[in-house]
Amino acid sequence: MRRASARACLIRSSSYDKFTLLQAFAGEPSAAPPLLALLSVPRCVSAISLAGIQLAVLIALRAVYAKALDTEGSRMKKALLLALLLGSNVAWGRKYEQLGKTPPMGWNSWNRFGCNIDEATVMRQADAMAASGMKAAGYKYIVIDDCWHGERDKDGFIQADKQRFPSGMKKVADYVHGKGLLFGLYSDAGDKTCGGRAGSRGREYQDALTYARWGVDYLKYDWCNSQGLNAPGAYTTMSDALMSAGRPVLFSICEWGSSEPWKWAPPLAHIWRTTGDITDCFDCVVDHGTWKSFGILQILDKQEGLRSYAGPGHFNDPDMLEVGNGMSPSEDRAHFSLWAMLAAPLIAGNDLATMSKETAAILENREVIAIDQDPLGIQGFRYLTQDELEVWVKPLRGGDLALAFLNRGRSAAPISFDWAEHLIKDDGSKLQFDFKKKTYAIRDLWANKELGSTKRALVGSVGPHEVWMLRLRGT
Repeated sequence: MRRASARACLIRSSSYDKFTLLQAFAGEPSAAPPLLALLSVPRCVSAISLAGIQLAVLIALRAVYAKALDTEGSRMKKALLLALLLGSNVAWGRKYEQLGKTPPMGWNSWNRFGCNIDEATVMRQADAMAASGMKAAGYKYIVIDDCWHGERDKDGFIQADKQRFPSGMKKVADYVHGKGLLFGLYSDAGDKTCGGRAGSRGREYQDALTYARWGVDYLKYDWCNSQGLNAPGAYTTMSDALMSAGRPVLFSICEWGSSEPWKWAPPLAHIWRTTGDITDCFDCVVDHGTWKSFGILQILDKQEGLRSYAGPGHFNDPDMLEVGNGMSPSEDRAHFSLWAMLAAPLIAGNDLATMSKETAAILENREVIAIDQDPLGIQGFRYLTQDELEVWVKPLRGGDLALAFLNRGRSAAPISFDWAEHLIKDDGSKLQFDFKKKTYAIRDLWANKELGSTKRALVGSVGPHEVWMLRLRGT
């Protein structure tokens, strides 16, 4: 073999993940010889080790492979190799544990701009986030979704679309960082993104290195055009690639909940989508033919049974926010409140540069944001249902409790809630709230005023598609 550069070796070896090795040595060795041949070149050994495959394991594989195939004990030797691989320090799904202790907050381009995205638009969003109250309220990620991709270069490294991003993605990332914000990108586990651009399949380690060089802090990783892929395996590969690249990245899995990622994603990612795409209506399902998008209430209902999988560093993601994209102000408030009750990522999806004062007031309500960002990381749950009225509760640090009275209906719903009649228990956190034994002060989080205490019944009404959101503090 000719002397090879580390870059060229990385290109050739990047498609070999641990699952390929397992397949090769569990009885289908056809994938292994090209990989092992690379081990004859020192620079290739170093490059492959960057891909998250432990060097000692590779050396052992090369030493044993030739003898293992044609001997009577080859199956035993393959089993021993498998054990070596499993018992080594190779990472089988890992992430930057210091990130995502509370749900991430930021902005994503897709809900408002779709594929009509360019560097000028992204920079305007960064300007608006930094200049408005959003940055001060806790928003920090500027994430470019699909359609930023150009072609891959002659070595297979992804490039930004030169027409849309003429300055290059590194310059855009530097601009966002210069505003005191963090920068995110989108890719896909398949060979094409949902928008038909170049996906990361077979190029995971190359792409992760590129993202690190550009200064990417957040990766949303989609699941379009993924035929023949195993979701846990594909997302493990990218998780390992991000770790191998060496730059801390918050990893967002966008697999739509198809293979129940809440059961396998916590070691790999910080957040994972639980449903198909959201749309800007409060109560509807939009049929696109081959797929559907869902309104706020439909997505809310799909969170049933998932709360036990959420917590600091690993959160369910019911999709990005549609606040400011066409619903009524009351629906926007309800949407934002419910996502806070779910301990969901708060990723705005509107045009920050042109949003109304009313939209800004919703997105920047710090008292509601504090419910979402509570360090306990407990996902709220539906406590009570009476016709179209629901009561959602969320235990908070310090013995506080958040409540959201949600009116799903199209007419006002009266409320008469006698606290003494309710003992709220959370089986997950083992916390309980006994209003006969303890009195709580009540604060209205949208009216920003005190409402007395739980010594008296709560009486009022909630408008259609609206919430009444409260925080209770022990007295």
